Amino acid sequence: MDSLDKYIFRTSFNSFLVILISLTAVIWVTQILRQIDLITSQGQTVLVFLSITSLIIPGLMLVLAPIAMLIAVLYTLSRLNNDSELVVMSAAGLSPRRLFRPFFALAAVVSILVLFIGAYLAPNLQRELVRQLTKVRADLVANVVRAGTFATIENGLTFHVREKHSDSQFSGVLIDDSRNGNERTTVIAEKGDVLQSKLGTFLVMTDGWVQRRRNVDRDPTMVQFERYAFDLSPYTVAARITYGLREKYLWELVRPDPNDQLLKAAGAQFRAEMHDRLVAPFYPFAFAVVAFAALCIPRTTRQGGLVSIVLVGVAAFGLRIFGFFCTAIGQNSPMVLYAIYPAMALTMGLGAIAIYKGVGFDIDSKIDLAGLSRWAGRIGKFGRAGKIAKPAPR
Repeated sequence: MDSLDKYIFRTSFNSFLVILISLTAVIWVTQILRQIDLITSQGQTVLVFLSITSLIIPGLMLVLAPIAMLIAVLYTLSRLNNDSELVVMSAAGLSPRRLFRPFFALAAVVSILVLFIGAYLAPNLQRELVRQLTKVRADLVANVVRAGTFATIENGLTFHVREKHSDSQFSGVLIDDSRNGNERTTVIAEKGDVLQSKLGTFLVMTDGWVQRRRNVDRDPTMVQFERYAFDLSPYTVAARITYGLREKYLWELVRPDPNDQLLKAAGAQFRAEMHDRLVAPFYPFAFAVVAFAALCIPRTTRQGGLVSIVLVGVAAFGLRIFGFFCTAIGQNSPMVLYAIYPAMALTMGLGAIAIYKGVGFDIDSKIDLAGLSRWAGRIGKFGRAGKIAKPAPR
């Protein structure tokens, strides 16, 4: 890179970092509100809450990085044009394809970043997120269940103890279980002890009542018991950790294990996730080509390039939405998954031809904004003149 390339690359890259961090922070704040129950109902500290929720940041960057790069390219080109630097570069004999080199380098850097996040970093941190959440659930007895409070372990399952003698001995136990939509079970016991065996971990309650009420029955049934065991195995350290598609590395999606149970159960979703990760590194190149082709031609201050910026945003947004559409529909129609590749190639091909020929998509110069303003004024005057005046009262 020469000094000009370094100047443009540094400007666009710094803008990209600022925009990416800002967008990620905003989206991250909205996402962590979904995990606020880690503090409110599961008794975790703020530090644990932040450490767990921060693991989703690379997954957000996977989607936001191409968008941040698009905004950075638009900002850099607009700044170069407003400061008349594009005019000077064009007068010095720099062709658009020569000027595109630093932006191509920026797209390559962002593409490598997206590929690394999608292939390894995001799945790895998603696995850590699953492990951390499982560990939080394993703290059911130590942290979640506290004397005098109602603790919601998961949707439809609530614990309450009157007194906690230790991490394994309680008095005044109440369990309300409505996870089964057809039946609601409430258990009240005088004492409860946590016991571990080869079969799992159980909360063994003594001297209590079980009330069951089915939706089809008018009255509940009450059963008195001396000993009653509630299975705590799903909420202990020994609980089996299962990974979903988001926790799969890219190479596990490309060459899956034939014995993978997830592949057997959701083969279509497996394939859709693979294509979504494979096409993700191409979005930065497509966005950079479209943005540069639309704004690489020097403009006057009267033109500004607002129309081109809006159309570039619409084109990039449409391409990304089309990618989401192909991923979603492709789960039922596998052939739709391959539609994103020709769309991506067509977008980059048209932009590359415009850059190579040095013409660009100078949309603003083809739209007479002043003429549109005059026509709008004439229409307004015509509308006012066409109003029927009300007769004066006699």
